[in-house]
Amino acid sequence: MTYLTVSGPYQLDVTQREEPYRPAPDGVVVDIVYTGICGTDVHGYTDGHMLPPAVFGHEWTGRISAVGAAVKGLRVGQRVVGGVGPACGHCPQCRAGHARQCDTAFAEANGVDPAAPPHGAFAHRVAVAARRAIPVPDALTDVEAALVEPATVAFHAVRRAAIEFGALAVVQGAGPIGLLTAQHARNAGAGRVIVSEPSPSRRETALRLGFTDVVPPEDLAPLLAAASGGLGADVVFECAGVASLFQPSAELVRRGGTLALLGFPLTTSTVSYGDWQARELTVIGSLAYNHDDFLATMQAIASRRLDVKALHTATIPLSGLREMLEELDSGASPQTKVLVDPNA
Repeated sequence: MTYLTVSGPYQLDVTQREEPYRPAPDGVVVDIVYTGICGTDVHGYTDGHMLPPAVFGHEWTGRISAVGAAVKGLRVGQRVVGGVGPACGHCPQCRAGHARQCDTAFAEANGVDPAAPPHGAFAHRVAVAARRAIPVPDALTDVEAALVEPATVAFHAVRRAAIEFGALAVVQGAGPIGLLTAQHARNAGAGRVIVSEPSPSRRETALRLGFTDVVPPEDLAPLLAAASGGLGADVVFECAGVASLFQPSAELVRRGGTLALLGFPLTTSTVSYGDWQARELTVIGSLAYNHDDFLATMQAIASRRLDVKALHTATIPLSGLREMLEELDSGASPQTKVLVDPNA
């Protein structure tokens, strides 16, 4: 079997493993069907050092090929996605009553838990803790299952923002996370969703998903002013991860509104503390997800309230990963969500 890892900036290593993986007593081995390429993977490839090994290739779905002796509730042949387990009940956060901030699940989400594999799922198979293998409903196709993880990232953020029914929402950035966030916001009861995106192809995808207020960034301010009577948005979801957009994003929010942060900038940001205080903004950070977010997201896909297939624009073999990472890093790629098929 083959797996790909990053060893330095723009350095992609290909490793051949001869011996089969054996599951830990509380683990499983999963044969990968698809792995999605995430912006985090692109940054990890170009930076060379920022990602724990297990995170490079973290959006995966596959079928269980081996089950540890102590595992219950999972079986060989079962379709699963990679996620996080339920709150553990014994970490400091859980013991303090903050189960939604479980340290164990957070470590799993970031690839630093004790059972984290030595590589991610740009591979033929991975061995992971059984608690991280979440069964896939029969109603989901393999392509849909491969997109559950990013859809769950967006679900978690929208859930934390606690949108009020009829709210005016702005989504900045119509990449995969932005397009999923816009759909979740609509499902959560937003009365109007404005999507801002510089890429024509991504704006077209947003239109196909049923959003009518889809504009390039230079047209956002006048449209928002007209839609809100000059007040600003009830909630702005910043999904671009561009550090320079931090304060301008906050300025789109009405007094007393909410700025929800999904994009992850790799440099520091300058903001106006006084502006935020004077306008009583609520600023919500969001990173990763909880176990129950996965279950709710899969139900949304199964009930056809969330369209993830529309984001899938290409499937490539493992041998094409380096070229695609560089294309996505260029900023000029027409792709929205690319899947890697290790068996192609």
